[in-house]
Amino acid sequence: MARPRRIPRSQPGSNALNAQDHLNPDQTVYAIESVDHEARGVSHHEGKVVFLDGGLVGEKVKARIYKRRPSFDQGEAITILRKGSGRVTAGCPHFGVCGGCNMQHADPTAQVAYKQRILEDNLKRIGRVYPEIMLPAIQGPAWGYRHRARLSVRLVEKKGGVLVGFHERNSSFVADISSCKILPSHVSALISPLRNLVTRLSLADRLPQIEVAVGEAVTVLVFRILQDLSPQDEILMRDFATFHAVQVWLQTKGPDTVHLFHPKEVPGLYYALPEFGIQMPFGPAEFTQVNPDVNRVLVSRAMRLLKPKPGERIADLFCGLGNFSLPIARLGAYVVGVEGSATLVHRAAENAEVNGLSARAKFQVADLFQIDAEGLAHLGHFDGMLIDPPRDGAMELVRAIGPNGPQRIVYVSCSPSTLSRDAQILVHEHGYRLKSAGVANMFPHTAHVESIALFTRE
Repeated sequence: MARPRRIPRSQPGSNALNAQDHLNPDQTVYAIESVDHEARGVSHHEGKVVFLDGGLVGEKVKARIYKRRPSFDQGEAITILRKGSGRVTAGCPHFGVCGGCNMQHADPTAQVAYKQRILEDNLKRIGRVYPEIMLPAIQGPAWGYRHRARLSVRLVEKKGGVLVGFHERNSSFVADISSCKILPSHVSALISPLRNLVTRLSLADRLPQIEVAVGEAVTVLVFRILQDLSPQDEILMRDFATFHAVQVWLQTKGPDTVHLFHPKEVPGLYYALPEFGIQMPFGPAEFTQVNPDVNRVLVSRAMRLLKPKPGERIADLFCGLGNFSLPIARLGAYVVGVEGSATLVHRAAENAEVNGLSARAKFQVADLFQIDAEGLAHLGHFDGMLIDPPRDGAMELVRAIGPNGPQRIVYVSCSPSTLSRDAQILVHEHGYRLKSAGVANMFPHTAHVESIALFTRE
């Protein structure tokens, strides 16, 4: 079957009409009223909600509608008739095609304002709560911030060979890019050399992705390979690693198969929390925050909200590598870290030992998505609790908190909707007060909203 012709996408906010306008001949003008959680402009037309990629609050636009449903339409802003105050020229030449970012048309201040508004709206609409204090947003560098990334790799003969980068927006195709401004500059500079390397490998069509992990002292590339390297491939890989001063790891199947290839005499991966005198070793396949600058500020804020003290017993639930656990222990409290992965629990215990904190830190495995009041009580009494769950949130955990729950709970979230759902339980069922909440711009130029909230009970 012939593949349908793909029409090239424009950069959102282009001031010139192009071929895409012919797909929407009615020339309707849409007034953008708000921005939703996917960074789409929201408008209304003839009783329907219209979601428009690239639209900003206060703008009037013409659009290409690419999906029509009974209650809503989806489209893309093509012509900006009236610009919003937050609109800027995108900083990356690949914006609008590459799907790595979807908010570069808004200046960083406007991006943060949209994210704060999304958090407030979710807390009010889903949680029926509102914080007594809105915390100032945590911000960091707008560019070069992403120290973890997964680059897709595709051999596309009609485009001249191998493509390395992120997927195109709303597509499974790999964007044809030569640089990426959200990656550290030295990693961005590797995109073209990586394309050349993979093109020369015997398994160019059997290498679907490259993971990037940047530590304080080394940059690691993990090549996902679906067949063994040939002897010539091994030479090319070693030469690449040596010339570009990176460490190459290989992954043949699942995450457990990740192994070091070359070179072996370099420092390991770690990130630093200098305020607490902590160095956090991690493996290339282990989860860490992608933005180390914002993570440092987020950890610092979490400690100021949680206020761990010597003699207190604090729970760090979904503790991961110990990102929050070790600062809690450094401040003198005894911390119990709980995580569902035995591998992560082992790593967290190792990290406590590396930093001289084993006497004040204990880690154990438990399924926090299935925990009940009895299971939580089995962990013992806590003076404070930090919860840092994945996107699914921590509904069963917060339901399990009874009348003897901790006086202070700091909740770090990567999903405003599940935070708001869990906030409703804490406030309306358990009698906590939502003292404060705010966003952390962990992923500039994207719609991702990271947030932190403090709940207290007298």
